[in-house]
Amino acid sequence: MIPEFNDIGDLPIGIHSATLREVIERFGKDSAQRQIVAQRLERIYHLVLQTGHLSRLLVFGSFVTSKVEPNDVDVVIIMDDDFVADPFSGDTRLLFDHAVSQAHFGASIFWVRQFAALGDPKTFVEDWQIKRDGTRRGIVEVIPEAI
Repeated sequence: MIPEFNDIGDLPIGIHSATLREVIERFGKDSAQRQIVAQRLERIYHLVLQTGHLSRLLVFGSFVTSKVEPNDVDVVIIMDDDFVADPFSGDTRLLFDHAVSQAHFGASIFWVRQFAALGDPKTFVEDWQIKRDGTRRGIVEVIPEAI
């Protein structure tokens, strides 16, 4: 369950797990702009999932805050160690080029392989909670739907 926002409109510090459906329900319905951004996240998630190499997907930034009109969605993708982007084409290939993905998907996408996560993976993930001003906020990890 995704907790309520704190008094400044951020999620409480922590990594909050939720299915894509729960993320869309919570953050993607309140305005036309939020619906557009939610559709972008959904597209990205499904493209990455189809590679068969997704380890973790984190969502941070204004989309998972109380901001009424987020411009984009910020995503960190952690891929399996054996992932290679070269064999993929089309939109899937574009996901793994940060500058191109911003223009093409309207999303700020960062990705690494598990072994490239500097330090231990837990610290790598937790560090995405740090905002530009040095304070921390909560982020969301998209988890698979229960079968």
